[in-house]
Amino acid sequence: MKPEESRGRRIDALKELGETEVPGAKSNIHCLTIVGQVEGHMILPPQNKTTKYEHILPQLVALEQSKDIEGVLLILNTVGGDVEAGLAIAEMVASLSKPSVSIVLGGGHSIGVPIAVSADYSMIASTATMTIHPIRLTGLVIGVPATFEYLEKMQDRVVAFVTRNSRVTPEKFKELMFKTGELTRDIGTVVVGKEAVEYGLIDAVGGISEAVKKLNELIEERRNNKGLLQ
Repeated sequence: MKPEESRGRRIDALKELGETEVPGAKSNIHCLTIVGQVEGHMILPPQNKTTKYEHILPQLVALEQSKDIEGVLLILNTVGGDVEAGLAIAEMVASLSKPSVSIVLGGGHSIGVPIAVSADYSMIASTATMTIHPIRLTGLVIGVPATFEYLEKMQDRVVAFVTRNSRVTPEKFKELMFKTGELTRDIGTVVVGKEAVEYGLIDAVGGISEAVKKLNELIEERRNNKGLLQ
């Protein structure tokens, strides 16, 4: 490949996926970023910073198939977004056979919570926040029973996924989701760093060095287990 072609591909990857390769650095860890708003079936305005789920899902398939990648580092700084798109990403991360570690930097709000807990091990920066709130479609009150039933079932899916992939109990998660006194019922609860660990949502407080160290430990553990099976 010609140098100008290689450079063009790196620029395209940076523009489209927000990713770039570090020159000369070959790694067995792939860094996957979930930033801005998770975009689902509806295209958001161009001024919105978004993570498109149709970009993330094929990457996860490629990571699962790659022989060179041994672990996935998931970095989150997201306000949330489309519930079904977020759950799709979370389910795929949770079903990876390769070790994964997530780290919340800045914020992992709304549907970012299931994505954060979907990894084998989750971390959060001491100043990062997570917002847990009820599922809603819009700011309008829609007086149709079927709509409320749909929202309730979707909410149950989120609760089930989060409690299955973290140490938080369904009762505690629902308490945080519907907590009053924090501005309004619709806002839910905002938890900061250490609080997320105390509630059992996240495994530990830490930064990028701790996250990479933990991922390397999980990779080494997987190698040893594969060696024993052989």
